[in-house]
Parts: sequence; C-alpha cells; structure tokens
Amino acid sequence: MADLTQFRRHEATGYDDWLRSDQYHNSFLVKPDPALDGVNQVGAQNGLPPIAVSTAQGKFLSLLVMSVGAKKIIEVGTLAGYSTIWMAKALPDDGKIITFELEEKHAQVARENLNKANLSHKVDVVVGPAAESLAKISGDGTFDLAFLDADKEGYLEYFKQAKRLVRRKGVIIVDNVVQNGRVAVPEVSASRVEGIRRLLEYIKDDTEVEATTLATVGEKGYDGFLYAVKL
Repeated sequence: MADLTQFRRHEATGYDDWLRSDQYHNSFLVKPDPALDGVNQVGAQNGLPPIAVSTAQGKFLSLLVMSVGAKKIIEVGTLAGYSTIWMAKALPDDGKIITFELEEKHAQVARENLNKANLSHKVDVVVGPAAESLAKISGDGTFDLAFLDADKEGYLEYFKQAKRLVRRKGVIIVDNVVQNGRVAVPEVSASRVEGIRRLLEYIKDDTEVEATTLATVGEKGYDGFLYAVKL
C-alpha cells in the first residue's frame, strides 16, 4: 500500500470549512435558478426533512444527464423534487423521469414544485413502496440513468431493479454510502449502515457492473456516492 503519511499532515478541517468551500465554488459554477431556489424552502414549510442533495451534487446530476445523453431516468426517493428538477432540466423535451416516493405528502409537494418549474411533462411521480413499484416497471435495458437516494435498508433491491432497467453502459448513482465514515467501522451496526454494506457485498461479486465510491464533503457534511456502470 502506498505511503499516505503526507496527507495526514494537512491541517484538520470541519463542517464550516466544507460549507465555505461549497459556497465559494458554487458562486462561480452554479447560476441562480428560480425553478430550484425555492424547492427546499417549500419542502421545509411542509415539514419535509432537509435531506435533499446539495447544490453541487444537484449540478453534478445535471451534468451527468447531459454527458450520457440520457432520455430515460429512474429515481428512487423524490422528496420535494430538488434532484428531480436538476435532472429534468437537463433532459431533452421528449425525455422522461420516473421517480418513486413512499410518502404521498412528499409526492404532492414534489408535483407542486415540478408544476412551478414547468417540468411536469417530463416527470411521472409514483407513490408507494419503491421495491414493489420498480418491479412493475417494464422496459428492461432501456433506461440511461438511475439515481437511488432513499432508505438505505432497501438499497440492494433498488440496485438490482435499477440494473435490470438501465442499458449497457448505463449509469447507476447510489447516494449517501459513506455515512460520515461509519460504513467502514465494524462496530457500527445501524440498519442503514448494514443496508449499504449488503449492497457493497453484492457488487463485489457482480460481474455485470463496475463501480466505485467517491467520498464527498460539503454543505451536507461528510458522505459520498457510489457510481456504477452496467457492462
């Protein structure tokens, strides 16, 4: 293993540093957008938890949609529709997102936000347990991208369904797989952590995908996402 000592010598940083860095870079790279700026505020006003992707992560999803030329997208975990809107704005006019949300209240807020953004024609919001709903979706191998950002306990089943639906060279993004480093700590046995571990164990021996985890720090703290490509 390479000697990583030099990296331990850097001054320790914390949340305030990460937030400042995110805001600094975003000030150059993310343009103000009325369709997005009020989404999380509306969610908060309706009692939704503040667990949407960060601004920079939303922009990343948008760039990913453009770079793979996506026209059909699966999303698990709609919440107020913040990540949904980021991706929908990057789709062509005939593109489509099918997004799955467990809670009817969350889905209603998302639909309102999509209407305000004039993007409802690109998005179908499906309410109910995602594992059951995903299993009913036809079109194996026809989706370009899947974004999974829901209960971690269900990640393995969501990933299997996403793999069935995306095309060869299609991309699957799984959010929140680092959990402040706790996934790598054997003593931590929280159900959400165990759900991520089950997914990693599955992918380890899966010959149908190649994947990597990218750790991130920023306005949403220390976490990371898994990036998988279907072979």
